Amino acid sequence: MNPSPAPAASTTTTAGGLPFKRLLLVLGVVATAYAAALLVWGDSPRASLALLWSWTGAQAAGLCLLNYLLRGLRWRLWMAHYGRHFGWLQGLRLYLAGYAFTPTPGNVGEAARGLMLARQPLGAGQSLAIFGAERLADLLCLLLLCLPAAGWVLRHPAVQAASTLLGGLLAAAALVLLAVLGLLFKHRTRVFERLPWLQEAWHCLALRPWLWLGLTLTAWAAQGVAVWLICRGMGVGLDLLTATGFYAVAMVAGALSALPAGLGGTEAVLTGLLVAHGATPAAALAITVLARLLTLWLAVAIGVLALLYSAAIRKEISFR
Repeated sequence: MNPSPAPAASTTTTAGGLPFKRLLLVLGVVATAYAAALLVWGDSPRASLALLWSWTGAQAAGLCLLNYLLRGLRWRLWMAHYGRHFGWLQGLRLYLAGYAFTPTPGNVGEAARGLMLARQPLGAGQSLAIFGAERLADLLCLLLLCLPAAGWVLRHPAVQAASTLLGGLLAAAALVLLAVLGLLFKHRTRVFERLPWLQEAWHCLALRPWLWLGLTLTAWAAQGVAVWLICRGMGVGLDLLTATGFYAVAMVAGALSALPAGLGGTEAVLTGLLVAHGATPAAALAITVLARLLTLWLAVAIGVLALLYSAAIRKEISFR
């Protein structure tokens, strides 16, 4: 989930030429995969997709739009840190345009937001720093939202049967994590010298931390509530915190896979957790497809429209 300096060059290339063919290819493959999965394992694909046009679907879509709005405000805050001040609507539109590049490995294409500005574009290091701050903030808040799902897993009968072994593994993992964090903190100066964009990202995170933390946590919680509404609409009885936790775990798993937009990993984990909770495979698959259509592909569609409008009409984005 954390970018490295290498993607900076590829990000510049992406900003210089719209990868519409690649995006359309990804969209076609994903649409085909979702449709095939629903046809093979789903009870009624048409009935499942009809939920999108219901009141429940409208509520879930509204919560996803809230997610984009809050994260857009966070991006606007960090852009102001580099002297790029935007109005509310302009900042949100430029932020949304970056979602057109979400179907890239590790979402690194979104780092092109600052590079694409027609006036006063950010340098590659600054743009990558904001992208790194975004990913670190997202990871922190998603891990916090994972806690209810972790509690459910620990209460699962299969896990309790192996509680001693699991406890030892968790303790060992915690010690390793603490050791790694301790080493990173101890040698942070050397790390920052080798990865200057990471130091810039750290400066972004140090700017009004409670504000970006509140925006980020609320944004991801909103999408968790959207998943809960979809579960309820499909007749799967999950409580709100568990549904949000399942979604957060799936998002973290997809991010760690480094696949474009977490494709495959996110869907597999979310479907598996729902089945483990007691949902039928057909219902779990339908919920996963609906959730991804609203939480991911709605953003990509809006991003493409915002990108075209900002570039062709407003002239606020340049690909030179």
